[in-house]
Amino acid sequence: QRKKIMNQKIKIYQSVVTGIGASLPKKIVTNKDLTKIVDTTEEWIVERTGIEERRIASDNETTSSLGTEAAKIALQNAQLKNTDIDLIILATATPDNTFPASATVIQSSLGIDKCYAYDMQAVCSGFVFALEAADNAIKAGNVKNALVIGSETFSRILDWDDRGTCVLFGDGAGAVVLSSTEGSERGILSNHLHSDGRYGDLLYVDGGPSTSTNVGYLRMDGQGVFKHAVKNISSVIEEALDYNDLKVEDIDWFVPHQANIRILESVAKKVGLSEDKIIVTVQKHANTSAASIPLALFDAVQEGKIKKGDLVLLEAMGGGFSWGSTLIRW
Repeated sequence: QRKKIMNQKIKIYQSVVTGIGASLPKKIVTNKDLTKIVDTTEEWIVERTGIEERRIASDNETTSSLGTEAAKIALQNAQLKNTDIDLIILATATPDNTFPASATVIQSSLGIDKCYAYDMQAVCSGFVFALEAADNAIKAGNVKNALVIGSETFSRILDWDDRGTCVLFGDGAGAVVLSSTEGSERGILSNHLHSDGRYGDLLYVDGGPSTSTNVGYLRMDGQGVFKHAVKNISSVIEEALDYNDLKVEDIDWFVPHQANIRILESVAKKVGLSEDKIIVTVQKHANTSAASIPLALFDAVQEGKIKKGDLVLLEAMGGGFSWGSTLIRW
């Protein structure tokens, strides 16, 4: 029996992106709108961040409702039924409630009762962390189709009197379907994740059930975050390239977390990225935390930039600090 098992062919599964979707709140808030409620200027926001506008969720738009709409579009693009999904992972730092997991709310909204669902909290890095978890489940042979969603309503945790943070963030959701295939050259090639809790006081929310019993507001040391972001994102890009024996020019598209145009430009300069290969949507979405990468991916696919067979490198850094990258053969 042991000899028989050893002679069996080992199945190697790849996690291929088969569908992608996005959902944005209806309300658009421009920089000009913000000048009416906080001491800032349109020019200052654009110069420092690259942001021109952002979407803000209404009272009846939630993290789960935005995530559900993005998931529906991703499923439609993947040509799958809702019941084909075995796993849902929602990357979010702004769940509907402390519990249950907002992923289960999305599961219920989609009418799926035979899959497992949970939330992933790694702030702005959440989407790449969630991709790794879904990829591992598929490669282990436990999951055939997974929904990986990034959805945020960061407007709920912003201090609208703090001009250093309230201009930076927006709301939205993006989703991908990962499907198991055998022997494909496409799919997720590698994931590289890191965390360092020593710097938690540079980007955090000053509330929570176990400390203040209230939600709290986002607080950030902008200069400190900028410095670590450039360093950590650059290193995790180089890690992905080294692991896959690639050079930076081999990558067709870089899809970064859309935090700040100055961070993107500084990282590009540091690792030698060609800026015309970087997908940039921060100007119209602002920083949507875990939703920013799938939102940018969706736009790039819809515009015909990212095509089948392209090498696509995702990267992000968020509070914690957490940071990571994912390399995909599209």
